[in-house]
Amino acid sequence: MARLAALRSGRFLPPPLALMLTYAALIAAGTLLLKLPAARTVAMSWSDVAFTATSAVTVTGLAVRDTGTEFTLFGQAVILVLIQLGGLGLMTFAVLILTMLGLPVGITHRHYLREDLNQTSMSGLIRLTKTILRFVLVCEAAGTAFLAVVFVPEFGWQAGLWSSLFHAVSAFNNAGFALYPDSLTAWVAHPVVNVTVPALLILGGLGFTVVADMQRCTGWRGYTVHTKLMLVGTLVLLVWSTATIAVLEWTNPATLGQFDAVSTKLWASWFQAATTRTAGFNTVDIGGLTQATTLLFMTLMVVGAGSTSTGGGIKVTTFIVLLLATVSFFRRHTAIDVFGRRLGAEQIMKVLALSMVSTLTILIALFVLILFHEGEFLDLAFETVSAFGTVGLSRGITGDLDTAGRAVLMGVMFLGRVGPLTLGFLLAVRSPKRVSYPAGTVYLG
Repeated sequence: MARLAALRSGRFLPPPLALMLTYAALIAAGTLLLKLPAARTVAMSWSDVAFTATSAVTVTGLAVRDTGTEFTLFGQAVILVLIQLGGLGLMTFAVLILTMLGLPVGITHRHYLREDLNQTSMSGLIRLTKTILRFVLVCEAAGTAFLAVVFVPEFGWQAGLWSSLFHAVSAFNNAGFALYPDSLTAWVAHPVVNVTVPALLILGGLGFTVVADMQRCTGWRGYTVHTKLMLVGTLVLLVWSTATIAVLEWTNPATLGQFDAVSTKLWASWFQAATTRTAGFNTVDIGGLTQATTLLFMTLMVVGAGSTSTGGGIKVTTFIVLLLATVSFFRRHTAIDVFGRRLGAEQIMKVLALSMVSTLTILIALFVLILFHEGEFLDLAFETVSAFGTVGLSRGITGDLDTAGRAVLMGVMFLGRVGPLTLGFLLAVRSPKRVSYPAGTVYLG
């Protein structure tokens, strides 16, 4: 009742709306900062900086300007801060600051934090937030240290450490922003880069609830069903996609076929498999992929990473529940049982709604993009899916988009980051049903 009264008085924004406004404000602030002369080495339009800020806040990585040469150190730092805030959630940082200052975290902030972290309960939110901070600091510090082994000898202490920090933060937040025009292709065969960057991508993409659950429990039996699904699903997707990419691209002279060493081909297959679902780094030319591999990449980008993670997509657990629901239907089961637990009808309905909204978002955005921009259908479809999954991989057409095309992708990136269901929950009006109708039959299939 208190929340309803607050809503009616205008003192309490609905959490989905607050989340969207928060990200929009962060994008606006980033746009203004990147427009400053101190942030750029060349002249840029408002469209250039707005697209860059949106891509950074939504941790996508699509770029219309070269990050390493056309932005100054200050501009690169702004992009890095936008990536960090966008990846972990501005509301999470706000609560952390309040906690460190010893200030109370009110019920309103907890509502917003719950929405930002995609939780179903407000219990344990502050503890989860502190766990997230510790995990982030450890992972990004370790990633910076390992990458420094590669970049410092090559670029010197100052440039090498900055490159290490930038790519570690970008990788952990699954952003895909790189300081080099060809991303990380120069290190396609380097073991440290091929282990460190994918490790950061995977850790950031598992989801913070999985990390917190693994920290609380010491064995498989104690993990929640969500954690088990994420760990198994992530492992299966990584192994399957690595093997498939290797098979499809092994002799392609534009990608794996250019390398003589088998180890280099395997490293490249592994790196692309890890980065495709949400990160956006690459060590081979994405535009040179075969059509079959391109379709595989698009599928992986739609699946995305884990819930409450720094990644996008419909999420691994959503994809798994869809598969389980299909198997259960053909086996004539009336419920979904997995790892000794039964999934409720509300969860299944949410999965169906998310899948439908995501599909419509991609199709509508692609249709509008085709209206404004002439080009290869596969390239435009790849770009749209990459924006929705906040992946950042491109077949090389991002810089060719006009203002209207950029606006479409900015909207898709924004929806992909806040989540399609966030808009649905905001627009939906919950009203109790007063009439119950008899059951009817609809013939399907």
